[in-house]
Amino acid sequence: MLTQQTLPDEYRQLDDERLESIIRRRREQLGKRLCILGHHYQRDEVIKFADFTGDSLKLSRQAAEQADAEFIIFCGVHFMAESADILSADNQKVVLPNLEAGCAMADMADVPAVEEAMEELSEMTDERIIPVTYVNSAAAIKAATGRSGGACCTSSNARRVFEWALRGEADGGAGGGKIFAIPDRHLALNIAVDMGYTPEDCVVYEPNKLNGGLTADDVAAAKFILWRGYCYVHQLFTPEHVHGVRRRHPDIRVIVHPECPYEVVQLADDVGSTEQIIRTLDAAEPGSKWAVGTESNLVNRLAKKHKDKFIRVLSDAPASCFQMARIDLPHLAWALDNLAEGNPVNHITVEPEIAADARTALERMISI
Repeated sequence: MLTQQTLPDEYRQLDDERLESIIRRRREQLGKRLCILGHHYQRDEVIKFADFTGDSLKLSRQAAEQADAEFIIFCGVHFMAESADILSADNQKVVLPNLEAGCAMADMADVPAVEEAMEELSEMTDERIIPVTYVNSAAAIKAATGRSGGACCTSSNARRVFEWALRGEADGGAGGGKIFAIPDRHLALNIAVDMGYTPEDCVVYEPNKLNGGLTADDVAAAKFILWRGYCYVHQLFTPEHVHGVRRRHPDIRVIVHPECPYEVVQLADDVGSTEQIIRTLDAAEPGSKWAVGTESNLVNRLAKKHKDKFIRVLSDAPASCFQMARIDLPHLAWALDNLAEGNPVNHITVEPEIAADARTALERMISI
């Protein structure tokens, strides 16, 4: 396991102008050997240096297509860098500028607990349970999913993957009778309802309880078993935020990410992944008003881009991903200095056997 190296004090002491100068110089020096990826939720001063911006899976696939890129710097969080390593070529090195940039939701599920849950659930029903793991998860969880005949999903393709999981094998599906959705219970519930099911068709598996706190009757009655995980950024949005913004702006449209709680999604005018939110606002009429239920950096960037529209965060307080914010100019400059000097720091590697099984789960998703 990698240990975060201490950032030298000299980088903390440099102002932004000097740090940006270092980053530009190293980018020019490394040329096509370097590819910098910036997740949509990244801070503006970092994302300005990204060669590509997007969600985690899109960025990982783009990086893998850069045949000349020996070094991939992922300005995101740990599970994203793992996915990039899984999908990239053997000669490419993935670097995460700050190893402390993790994901609280991904950390809510670990392999021993997930494998124990799969065993417990299989003993409580004769129906086949197909695990579907959100890409916002550790590589080891993706690998366990691949070994169990399941697939990964993103927020934009989750419905298609869920439908595949429940479709008969003769029709190209997984032949599942139930879905075990890991780790985001909000995303899974919202997708299930979008498919025509009800909240009563879903039960929540509590990893700290015997059999997840479920009985055999609970499992028998459920179509979807949801791991008790969530994104703290999207969970902070509440129905009162929706009601409040509509009181102040009666003609505003509310668009939210499906990681938001069910009650918020039900009140929204539109629901979509990060990429879908961006496309919706790009295509919106000038003068239209939007309240957006997702991370503040992205929403504020969209507001600056579309000055002919009124765009604001759904909540009154910022909705910030503090883990993403751990990637900053000092860490980026430090990582680039070390790359240029032939001493890569925070090189993210996934063990080959884990990578192979995780790639299976990702490739199943891509093929659906």
